[in-house]
Amino acid sequence: MNRLTMKTKITALIFFIVGFSLLLAGIIIISNFIDSQEEELKKRALLTAQTIAEDAEIKSNITGTAEEKDKIRSRVEKLRIIHHAEYIVVMDMNHIRLSHPISSLVGKESAGNDEAQAFAELTYTSKAKGEVGTVIRAFVPIMNAEHQQVGVVLAGYLLPTFFEMIWDMRFQIIVAGAISLFFGGWGAWLLASKMKKQMFNLEPHEIAQLVQERTETFNAMHEGIIAIDKEQRITVFNDKAKTMMGVSGDVIGRQISDVVPDTRLPEILDLKRPVFNKELTVRNSNILSNRIPIKVNEEIIGAVAIFQDRTEAKKLAEELTGVKAFVSALRVQNHEYMNKLHTIAGLLQLGNPKKALEYVFQTTEEQEELTQFLSKSIRSESLSGLLLSKVSRAKELGIHLQIDRNSRLHSFPEPLDEHDFVIIIGNLIENAFDSFKNKEIEKKNIYVSLEQEEGILSILVEDNGCGIPENILPHIFTKGYSTKGSVDHGIGLFLIKEIVEKANGTIQVESDLGKGTTFIVTI
Repeated sequence: MNRLTMKTKITALIFFIVGFSLLLAGIIIISNFIDSQEEELKKRALLTAQTIAEDAEIKSNITGTAEEKDKIRSRVEKLRIIHHAEYIVVMDMNHIRLSHPISSLVGKESAGNDEAQAFAELTYTSKAKGEVGTVIRAFVPIMNAEHQQVGVVLAGYLLPTFFEMIWDMRFQIIVAGAISLFFGGWGAWLLASKMKKQMFNLEPHEIAQLVQERTETFNAMHEGIIAIDKEQRITVFNDKAKTMMGVSGDVIGRQISDVVPDTRLPEILDLKRPVFNKELTVRNSNILSNRIPIKVNEEIIGAVAIFQDRTEAKKLAEELTGVKAFVSALRVQNHEYMNKLHTIAGLLQLGNPKKALEYVFQTTEEQEELTQFLSKSIRSESLSGLLLSKVSRAKELGIHLQIDRNSRLHSFPEPLDEHDFVIIIGNLIENAFDSFKNKEIEKKNIYVSLEQEEGILSILVEDNGCGIPENILPHIFTKGYSTKGSVDHGIGLFLIKEIVEKANGTIQVESDLGKGTTFIVTI
């Protein structure tokens, strides 16, 4: 029973609207009908009055003897019956009535207020209200053969009242009203059923409750949620999103570009595909965004963005990255120094202490020089630790990794940070290591350079490894694309590309198959 409540209400409302519309339409139609009836009676009254005025017998008797004038009354009465007039009055030029439906008024002077113009040869109609109701009257002058006025004819027709007209039309009104109400009610029921179905058979209070629950659910989420329709008007903007974006007040219905210009949410309407795990900088906050088009029946009706503020998490990641870089450096150096100790022990056992001492001095000087250079020129402990560990790792792999001693890095360009540079340089050097896996070469060299001056930062990583085939070059920055046949690969260069694009930088790749590859990142 409750499921029919809204349908019944909608049907009753539409039924009432249909009935009220019919009532208004009926009033207008009847009003127009009354006007048309009045015009019709005016025409009939004029025609009747003109017919009487042109009657030859009346023309001749109106100026005759008393007996001849008496004949006018009987003649007019016959014509009145023929023309169904309420009354017909013939008057001579002295305003004396020669015919009248009331016998006592015959022979007496008429003193009507609207008949003066008729005695001046004018033909017209008027509407007068009397004891029997409203009468339409027509005045026509009677002209003799010499075109001289000899009298006036007044013909009157009673105008039906509103209720009389309704009564006369009762059958048509009942039939038309019944048919209209039947089909109107039927249409109302069909429309109500369709509306009910479109609203998933929910009652208004249930819909209101769902909207309220949806709003509170969005507000309770830890992620920021913003949704727009296809006109780029905001439909959802939860509390977390307002906090992250620094927005206050009600923004529903406003253009997204007016509230938060840099969400990049409207571009999803043009792309017509989702974009996942995209890092954005919105109002100086680092945002991880998933932007998805909203589809209904395969038609895009809007877009939704679900995002997290990664600023604090990124700071923690930077700290962890630095720790891991140092741990990796220590692990590699430990392994390296174990090898060196074995070398020194071997030289001593062979009875060559001088050679062992030279080896110790050489190793210490190289390590100290590299450490001092990195501490002085690279103002990032995480990045210095990374480079130090990569140099040690290269030695393990039999690769000579040379860091340009003119390299400088004093600050990170906006909007990048320490973590981004660890990703860029770490992945480029790892790719250079991989380039020697399937190549037998006597001297394996990797050259790394960082140059920073006048607002431009360049990173160069060059190797003399196997190189990249020309047909593969266009795909190396595609997420998941790898020639190593592992699900764990195909991510590094994609991440580099994402970071460089975030800073509006460029990546240049030069590669000769079998000779080596050069990556140049410019920001």
